[in-house]
Amino acid sequence: MNPLDATKSGFLLCIAVCMFIYTFSYLKDLLSEGQNQHKFHMKRAECGFYPDELCSALFVGKNAALKIGNSCQSTYQPKPLSCIQTSCNCSTVLQTLHFITRPLSAEEGSFSLAYIITIHKELEMFVKLLRAIYMPQNIYCIHVDEKSPRDYKVAVQNIVNCFENVFISSKREHVVYAGFSRLQADINCMRDLVHSKVQWNYVINLCGQDYPIKTNKEIIQYIKSKWNGKNITPGVVQPLHMKHRTQVSYREYVHSGRSYVYPTQTKKAKPPHNLTIYFGSAYYVLTKEFVEFTLTDARAKALLEWSRDTYSPDEHYWVTLNRLPDAPGATPNADWKGNIKAIKWKDQEGTSHKGCKGHYIRDICIYGLGDLQWIIESPHLFANKFEPGTYPLVMDCLERRYRLRVLSQAEVPIEGHWRLQEHNYFNMRLEV
Repeated sequence: MNPLDATKSGFLLCIAVCMFIYTFSYLKDLLSEGQNQHKFHMKRAECGFYPDELCSALFVGKNAALKIGNSCQSTYQPKPLSCIQTSCNCSTVLQTLHFITRPLSAEEGSFSLAYIITIHKELEMFVKLLRAIYMPQNIYCIHVDEKSPRDYKVAVQNIVNCFENVFISSKREHVVYAGFSRLQADINCMRDLVHSKVQWNYVINLCGQDYPIKTNKEIIQYIKSKWNGKNITPGVVQPLHMKHRTQVSYREYVHSGRSYVYPTQTKKAKPPHNLTIYFGSAYYVLTKEFVEFTLTDARAKALLEWSRDTYSPDEHYWVTLNRLPDAPGATPNADWKGNIKAIKWKDQEGTSHKGCKGHYIRDICIYGLGDLQWIIESPHLFANKFEPGTYPLVMDCLERRYRLRVLSQAEVPIEGHWRLQEHNYFNMRLEV
């Protein structure tokens, strides 16, 4: 064989080997993708599907399902929730919005939770959150931002009117992001809750873009097993890079639809009662005894007044008081433990998570479809933030999974209207 023929033969052999390796790799990936799952194929002309199949594939991170979901998400036409823009009779509200109307177990019935929910927009998201966490033995204080449109307030009131254990805060704030008004909104609800006839055990605060990961039963069992009468306020001694928040005076600016917090040149006095200021989460799980303590204790009242002109005081107020050794349910030696809320912070990309699959706002991830697997695998009780107008299928998948999980844990007969309705959301088809 001459050198030229030998070269040609070697080249052809190399091509054959490469094609074999590529084909083997492709078939392996294809089989792996389809193992124990339906295979997903896009149709050129249309896109219609069975939501449960697609959601199941998204929860285990199937790339084909992610491609389908992302490509068709822009065509989503959300089906409006009935009875929220108009006034329906309350029986219809409970039925059509699928609210659970009885305690699902003896354990849950004897352990009541209180919720504080601050909202200002996205009515349907509020209803989705409320019906997810609603149980008749619990109690719910809703703080509606004073600057919200009138029709929004009326619609929320129409829903609230149908429940004896859901009410709107007796005093409403014009909430400014990172301002004292956000902390005051929670305190307003706490004052209402301590006078409630419901004998609740713990209070949890949420915002309108939160959604639960754990069921009501799982939340109770987590509190009992891990904390047992203790408050959950994740945080640490105020770091150096956060001291600017409490070293100078801040003011809230509210004018012509714009609102924000800005620093002044005025230096603040030292914290009252020689308190050590901590920094942590604005979200908490607090005992009723601790709430009563914060509303009556002289140190708590003094810290509240001192915090009026600080930046984002809800991120230091609760955690600071809960580090006082004599506070009810205090955890003086606690740190970031607590697992209250799963959040993808931009500065934690590469450490606690592998990036946001939706987009960031104020360095917090608005979850996309690619975040679903991370969310359901999180040990946290709730997740934040969701934007159903941008990523509608994210919310739909979580809702369906969450309600099925809740009902699977029930120890009482399931009523028909507790199940979420089955319906197709897109013009998309999944081929098996």
